[in-house]
Amino acid sequence: MSHPTQKSGQDLVRQWMVPGEATLGSSVRARGILLELRSKLPFGIRRHFEMETGVLTLRGAADFASEFYAAASVISECLVGIQNLPIIPRELEDILAITTTERHRWLKDGRLTSAGTRTVKLRGRARKVTFHVFDPLEVEDLLNGELIATWRETDAQRAAENRRRAAWKRRLSRSQKAGGETHAVADTTGAPNLVGWEEFERNGPLR
Repeated sequence: MSHPTQKSGQDLVRQWMVPGEATLGSSVRARGILLELRSKLPFGIRRHFEMETGVLTLRGAADFASEFYAAASVISECLVGIQNLPIIPRELEDILAITTTERHRWLKDGRLTSAGTRTVKLRGRARKVTFHVFDPLEVEDLLNGELIATWRETDAQRAAENRRRAAWKRRLSRSQKAGGETHAVADTTGAPNLVGWEEFERNGPLR
């Protein structure tokens, strides 16, 4: 929603409120929306377009009223449906309070769903970067649900299981070296004794 255009001395000012459903409570997301809107404006106008505490402000000199009103019109149009703007990785991490490692892991195993990819050119460089983007509605569901906590619990259990597997593998390896052949190794957790790594694999992870 934009406020009426005002004159302050020789300046023209117009403001818009960014809806909370667009930022999802993230300052990083709010900054991303500002940068997205700036990219739609002429270079000479961009530095006069700022955001503070969720309010977008465009300023311009009265002598350049036509450019000011044209830019204001572009901003108003772009703000329609801005809550549907795909979420980029750094915004996702801030919204959900997750780490980059978690984002990569959950995207790789399918727990996070990609809404497609985006390619941008780094400023001042020839190299382009391609990254996944995410659906704001799905991200909002994750934000309001318990899945993140569940995923972290699952990851912790898997990590503990992998540590137990690695420990058993080391013990079996030491036993083989010490005896010159494969011997049964006692399982202090109460699981059946394992004779050799192949049998260990058949028994699966230790519980």
